[in-house]
Amino acid sequence: MRVMKRKKGNEEFYYLQHSFRKNGKVVTREKYLGKEVPKNLDELKKEIMKEIDSELYARLDKIKKNFLEEWKRIPESAKEQELREISIAFTYNTNAIEGSTITFEETRGIVEDKISPNKPLRDVKETEAHSKVFLEMLKEKSGFSNELILRWHKNIFGETKPDIAGRYREHLVRVGNYRAPDWQDVQKLMNGFLKVTNESKLHPVELSARAHYQFEKIHPFGDGNGRIGRLVMNKILWDNGFPMLIIENKKKKQYYGALKKTEDQFVSYLIKRYIAVHKSRTKEK
Repeated sequence: MRVMKRKKGNEEFYYLQHSFRKNGKVVTREKYLGKEVPKNLDELKKEIMKEIDSELYARLDKIKKNFLEEWKRIPESAKEQELREISIAFTYNTNAIEGSTITFEETRGIVEDKISPNKPLRDVKETEAHSKVFLEMLKEKSGFSNELILRWHKNIFGETKPDIAGRYREHLVRVGNYRAPDWQDVQKLMNGFLKVTNESKLHPVELSARAHYQFEKIHPFGDGNGRIGRLVMNKILWDNGFPMLIIENKKKKQYYGALKKTEDQFVSYLIKRYIAVHKSRTKEK
């Protein structure tokens, strides 16, 4: 967003201009400021962003509306299989992002047929455990708590990383150039994170993005933060009637790149990704 100055004859006039992408096209909004830049410029910027956000939230709510109508039409007997399909896709991608060697079809074999491929036992165990936790998450009706987050972690990593499973870290960690908060602050930070997430009045899609980002910055576990963070994101979406978002392994580079940016930049990235994934649900039906 920037202030533009234009001349008309011998006089100068100021405009507040903001460009953003909508439906694949760049849209520019302008607000006339007058012959001088007003002192309440920050408030005017917020007004423009509020107008843009209201349009964005309307598109997100359309996604929810169409998804719920689709979901209602699915026979109850078929919903369980549909959720299992989602769990397979989600489990494959979330583990692949973290370096798992299990393929998509091998994930299906592990989840549906209990067939173990000739791959590292750790990857097989974590695939099986993650799918179970994901399906349990969909039925979990309570809000977030330390007990829930720690249980997810223990159930996924209990057999493969028993020394850290189900416990917040007690050591310093670095993620690339990012140094996570001191381990002695993790419990306090998680308490604050859980309280804010449970009580937030933000739009659910925005909240899911902010919660995921904040969780990754706290980095409460010695390992497995990405997988738990993506579960947090999707629980918020599902609990509020929105379709979930699977971060595909092939989009890993862009996803990691966004996590290295500011929170607002990550939120913008994730919302755009969400709309792109559910584009067909933004249309009138």
